Amino acid sequence: MGFIVGVVIGLVVGVAIIIGFVKLENSRSKLRSELANTVAAFARMTVEDSRKLLPPEFYPSWVVFSERQKLTWLNHHLTKIWPYVDEAASELIKASVEPVLEQYRPAIVASLTFSKLTLGTVAPQFTGVSIIDGDKNGVTMELDMQWDGNPNIVLGVKTLVGVSLPIQVKNIGFTGVFRLIFRPLVEDFPCFGAVSVSLREKKKLDFTLKVVGGDISAIPGLSEAIEETIRDAVEDSITWPVRKVIPIIPGDYSDLELKPVGMLEVKLVQAKNLTNKDLVGKSDPFAKMFIRPLREKTKRSKTINNDLNPIWNEHFEFVVEDASTQHLVVRIYDDEGIQASELIGCAQIRLCELEPGKVKDVWLKLVKDLEIQRDTKNRGEVHLELLYVPYGSGNGIVNPFVTSSMTSLERVLKNDTTDEENASSRKRKDVIVRGVLSVTVISAEEIPIQDLMGKADPYVVLSMKKSGAKSKTRVVNDSLNPVWNQTFDFVVEDGLHDMLVLEVWDHDTFGKDYIGRCILTLTRVIMEEEYKDWYPLDESKTGKLQLHLKWMAQSIYRDS
Repeated sequence: MGFIVGVVIGLVVGVAIIIGFVKLENSRSKLRSELANTVAAFARMTVEDSRKLLPPEFYPSWVVFSERQKLTWLNHHLTKIWPYVDEAASELIKASVEPVLEQYRPAIVASLTFSKLTLGTVAPQFTGVSIIDGDKNGVTMELDMQWDGNPNIVLGVKTLVGVSLPIQVKNIGFTGVFRLIFRPLVEDFPCFGAVSVSLREKKKLDFTLKVVGGDISAIPGLSEAIEETIRDAVEDSITWPVRKVIPIIPGDYSDLELKPVGMLEVKLVQAKNLTNKDLVGKSDPFAKMFIRPLREKTKRSKTINNDLNPIWNEHFEFVVEDASTQHLVVRIYDDEGIQASELIGCAQIRLCELEPGKVKDVWLKLVKDLEIQRDTKNRGEVHLELLYVPYGSGNGIVNPFVTSSMTSLERVLKNDTTDEENASSRKRKDVIVRGVLSVTVISAEEIPIQDLMGKADPYVVLSMKKSGAKSKTRVVNDSLNPVWNQTFDFVVEDGLHDMLVLEVWDHDTFGKDYIGRCILTLTRVIMEEEYKDWYPLDESKTGKLQLHLKWMAQSIYRDS
């Protein structure tokens, strides 16, 4: 009897094990099939599909989506022909770069030329290529290049005291993107008339300087001056938008040459919450701005001493050569006197984000390095007012700022219809934009709590920075969303360089508490004549003001 029971139990257990094994195998087979389908689906995904599934902020730093193709075949052939390329390119570089070196020659140097120039035996490596769409009249190609070569470059430097120094440029490391533009397209072989060559992006340029048979540090400041000269020469000779136009088929290709296309008017208004770089007291901030990082094209503001919320209200002009790719860079420094200034932070804005003829008021967050996108440390913000004015008559865009020649606004005010070429040869005149500014303080919202009862008694003080004229609204009791609807008029003598400051205060029986402020330039109201807008309160966690501004102009002239 026990034997029979054991056999039955064994059969049941065996069948159960078989059934379980079959189910497990079926389940594993199903999982493998689903995994295979998932892998196949990922294989069919495009870069755009990946970007839709996962926002860029969740990518690890090593993930890079590239639309560039590899160029192993080109690198293989370039290595073979490099000795011949070296000989031809060395002469071309020497002929084109030497005049630029002379142009940027330091003041302590009497002459600066190439004594020896060869590119060495190591060929550069092209790491990728891409075609830029959107050019109907040509083909634009970009090549990623990396070069850690062994060139033999010796500069012949002669100082003002008559000392000649052979300075060797060593340990060159370069990474960048070259742009080739094949334009115009023609019917004759090779199907394009000329090729324009430019360094589209300079990612890295490292090198060291050494005096042959001596020490470069023996002459203080020489190493830094020569290094800055070399970098300026590279920037001004081939870095985009500068380009070298090489004719392939005889013809006139002057339209491909670099030409200014417009003027960028920049008003450096203020900065706030800057990082303090001083152990005692506060930083002494000043700003440097540029579109192309050349010495003579870099603008510097005045220094505001001991202030982490400086107000500059300074105006600068920059020539724009390619509004679609160039950008304005702002660097804020702490002035250390005779010592080297310390960088507080930097920011940039692309010019393609600006609408021609429209004033753009922006706050830019400062970062440590423009190449590092994930800088979470608070370094402060800088306030800019930007106006891009393209060149060309008949575009209907008015530039109210003072320029080196008569502006469109001057010609309108003078009823002058003479061509732009003739106007530029006239005696310079500066427009003084004089008029009446009408400011209506409409209301405020989300004023922070100031009283123990959870309310505030806000009022607004209005003042013009240059003239010092002041007015103030009435006090609205027990309100975090006050409504004033009060209008104030100010006579402004120089509208392009004055500022309207609005400070919000909380009224108390025995004093007053500061809440926040708004600082406005007058450029927008001068151009638009009338507008209404909301402005957030600076130096306050919450709160914003609604204002209505109107300008009634009366322009006069002065010779300068």
